[in-house]
Amino acid sequence: MPESHTASLGLCLTGGGITGAMYEVGALAAIERAVDGFSASELDVIVGAGAGAVVAAALAGGLTATRMYRALLDPADDLFPLERHHLIRVSVIEARRMLRATIGALRRFLGSATTRPLDAEPWQALDRLYDSLPAGVLTLRAFEAFLEDVFKRRGVPQRFAQMPRALFIVATDLDLGERVVFGPGRVEDATVLHAAIASCATPVLYAPVRVGRRDCIAGEVGELGHADVAVAAGAGTILVVNPVVPIRTDVRPGGARGVPGGSSARRVRDKGLLWVHSQAWRAHVGRLGPRLKAYEATLDDVAIACVEPEPGDATMFMHSPMSYAARRRILEHAYTTTTRLLREPASSLAAALRGAGLTPSDREG
Repeated sequence: MPESHTASLGLCLTGGGITGAMYEVGALAAIERAVDGFSASELDVIVGAGAGAVVAAALAGGLTATRMYRALLDPADDLFPLERHHLIRVSVIEARRMLRATIGALRRFLGSATTRPLDAEPWQALDRLYDSLPAGVLTLRAFEAFLEDVFKRRGVPQRFAQMPRALFIVATDLDLGERVVFGPGRVEDATVLHAAIASCATPVLYAPVRVGRRDCIAGEVGELGHADVAVAAGAGTILVVNPVVPIRTDVRPGGARGVPGGSSARRVRDKGLLWVHSQAWRAHVGRLGPRLKAYEATLDDVAIACVEPEPGDATMFMHSPMSYAARRRILEHAYTTTTRLLREPASSLAAALRGAGLTPSDREG
């Protein structure tokens, strides 16, 4: 193997659900294939948020992106035998709490309606029922047990201090409404696995995860994709992979308006509620590339490259973030588009890699 030149490189993975993790693995596998001396598992600093935290932990623990890419493409490979029941499991604790709270609220309303019928306020009773809703519909306990088995079998350390590479996992402290960073020199009162699970706890869908004295939910992408965490850890060249971007409907040839991806719809709203929600979520995050360029301009001797889908790329947009069935299409799509990006000498990705002493080759993937 060629001598590694990745000592000054940092990596930030922003998540985006299952499909986001697949995009990250595919993009990194393409870089490992095209760039001699580059291995995503040998970078000095690795930062992960959301589903990207799981990928980041696996990389920091020694698994290469190429190995994960091949395993996820092959259903017979036992590296990561994820199944639907690992992710789709109702939170019994939250269901019991909801049942107790709902019964209590209904008792109070019926008692008030019986003793003081003229004073009974149905809307006030409805407000009380809001507090009866669960903190999350599903639980990540089964996924945590699954990952624990995978990490044990593959020798991935469970303590941040034991990781061969500096690993940082980003989540959100629910009660403070602030970012919390787990890792060396940051918050270290959690195992790598538990921090990664907390970072995956998407609000509403999954119940918050208790980490020490904190209730944590998924880490937001933030303004910079957490590149500032990598900068603070000493990375000089940083690669940010962001799968979560809004789609544009005005990028067809000739400027004709329409939703990309072979759809006859002219506007996002024509695709219905779920597409509108997906676009709103992605628009909240926005495109990181321009913001990272502005951030890079404020730093000395730091280069930042961002890999994210093009504005008219509908492949990521057309699949739910929770779609494990779409993994092959997403993996191959990310691999192909990143390979094409590496072959563009003027791309920020190719330039950043050259600045770190790494030159993409022209060989086929």
